[in-house]
Order: sequence, then C-alpha cells, then structure tokens
Amino acid sequence: MKLYGIGDFAKMVGVTQQTLRNWDKLGKLKPHHVSDSGYRYYSQTQLNELLRKKEPAQRMIVGYARVSSPKQKDDLERQIENIKMYMLAKGYSFEMISDIGSGINYNKKGLNQLLELVVSSRVEKVVVLYKDRLLRFGFELMENLCSQFGTSIEIIDHTEKAEEQELVEDLIQIVTVFSCRLQGKRANKAKKIIKELMED
Repeated sequence: MKLYGIGDFAKMVGVTQQTLRNWDKLGKLKPHHVSDSGYRYYSQTQLNELLRKKEPAQRMIVGYARVSSPKQKDDLERQIENIKMYMLAKGYSFEMISDIGSGINYNKKGLNQLLELVVSSRVEKVVVLYKDRLLRFGFELMENLCSQFGTSIEIIDHTEKAEEQELVEDLIQIVTVFSCRLQGKRANKAKKIIKELMED
C-alpha cells in the first residue's frame, strides 16, 4: 500500500499541514497510521476519497489521441484538432495528451500519464475521437477503472474506426507474443501465420 507523509499529502489535497493536524485532532481525518516518532502517514485510499469529494470544476478534462506509428503523424494532428474543436464547442477547459504506439501496448508514455491522473482522482472526463484510440482491446477494463475514480469516458464518434493496416499490425503483435511461448511444430505454425499476415 502506498503511503504519503504529511507534507506530500497536504500538497496533493490542497491544504496546509496544520489543517491536516487540526483534522486529526477533531477526528475529521485520522492518519492511516502514526509512527513511533510521531510522523503522520496517509494512504492512497484516503487521498482518493478526498480528491473525489472535490468539486468537478477542480478536476480536469483530458483529450486523448493516439496513432500506431510515426508515419501517421498527420492523422494524429487531425485527431487532436477534431478533439480540441469538439471540446471548445462544449465549453470545456481541457488538456491534451497524445501517443504514438500500438493500441495493444499498455506502456505508452501518454497512456501512463493519463492513468496516473485518473488514479489520483484529478480527471473528471476523458474525451477520445474513437473508442479504439484509447485501447484496441480492454476498453471495458479501462472504463471500469476510470469509473472507480469518478472519471467518465466521452467518445465523440461511435462509428467503428479500424484502419486495416493498423489492425493487422496489432494482430501480428498478438500472434508474435503468443508464438514466443510456443515450442516445436506449434511455434513454426505461428511463425508461418505471422509471415503470411505480413506478406498480405
């Protein structure tokens, strides 16, 4: 379990250390535990609870755009522009995060940044142009995680957006990962499938 000292916790929830000490005395918010030397420590759960209680206006709206490869930079710029126009029309005050990487790569810089903001209860809403721009697979898991921290996902266009080449590249990655775990004839068969996909 992640724990925060009183200084870090105070900064994250936007109050002074003295306020936290006062809350402790009044029983409004007791530290998760107090060390033998008297240092107060607060938990991630306590942080999430406090941040969730903040007014929605104090939380941010984040636009997220993604493409699979650097050669799709023009498409990325179009996505960003479309999302910005949509959010401006809605009157949102927002920040943009973008990624270049596969829809099945869960360790992208922008996605990690977005997740960090969500789990610290700082995001009211995530706006994406298409559902698969967030994640190719596992969108429902992401949606469930966001809901746990009071974050909604707003999809601008609900039509399926699946560029054939990009989808093939994602499928090749999946087959490659699983083929690495196989041995003998099954591994050779998987390699043959990958080769045929790439040739097609």
